[in-house]
Amino acid sequence: MELRIFTEPQQGASYDTLLTVAKATEDLGFDAFFRSDHYAAMGDADGLPGPTDAWITLAGLARETKRIRLGTLVTAATFRLPGPLAIQVAQVDQMSGGRVELGLGSGWFAEEHAAYGIPFPADKFARLEEQLAIITGLWSTKPGDKFDFAGEHYQLTNSPALPKPVQEPVPVLIGGHGAHRTPRLAAQYATEFNMPFASIEDSVAQFGRVRAAAEAHGRGADDLVYSNALVTCVGADDAEVARRAAVIGREVDELKTNGLTGSPAEVVDKIGRYAEIGAQRIYLQILDLADLDHLELIASQVQAQL
Repeated sequence: MELRIFTEPQQGASYDTLLTVAKATEDLGFDAFFRSDHYAAMGDADGLPGPTDAWITLAGLARETKRIRLGTLVTAATFRLPGPLAIQVAQVDQMSGGRVELGLGSGWFAEEHAAYGIPFPADKFARLEEQLAIITGLWSTKPGDKFDFAGEHYQLTNSPALPKPVQEPVPVLIGGHGAHRTPRLAAQYATEFNMPFASIEDSVAQFGRVRAAAEAHGRGADDLVYSNALVTCVGADDAEVARRAAVIGREVDELKTNGLTGSPAEVVDKIGRYAEIGAQRIYLQILDLADLDHLELIASQVQAQL
């Protein structure tokens, strides 16, 4: 089981904060550092000092880390045109020496679009599907050949399809709870399927749909990596768990139901139950980025037992 650190910088984090967490992620032996792609805080958070751009952040981290993989969970297709996004990801892959992964979703948070003048179209899923076709098509086009695409939402003519990423291919992550279109899209384009913030029972059902869709598409069901993302709050004792839950504005009982919360032994046990249903990676959603002791506890007493 791989453990990856997953952050939500729109809730309030500077680049320097993210760099500190990314370096701790690397030093403590975690597999990867991922971040959300949002431009506005959610809930009661003030979001200070303001949003950071996901791919600018990852470009910086690419030059300041050496081992960990870097990616988005997930980039919103509404934020960027597919051609420039393919260029950005390929460049960050080069800058990192081939450590980038692209999580791509349709976009959903209407308020952040309105706040920054980003169009919020009704047909977001169709646009996502075209973006996946374009991005993967650009990367897979042989050097010297041209790439064309004639879609309803995007058209590319005589594209040189450059630059190329280091990896062939860049891992593409698709996730979500949708019962029909999401599994089909994952089967067609993804190297990894992620089930975010879901129970074991719901994950079993969705993993099954994706496996069936992969086979229907002519792939092996095990060609994809299956993963979960879960809010994480671990403490050496009950008091420490309660303190960490209070800092992020959550109740302990709710966190235990919906995430990985409690003592290291409790969290190891729950991760084991996700492993039993086929999860191969867990993205640990860490909401208090100032609490590096939290990461150290997870590394020494949870990750060490997996």
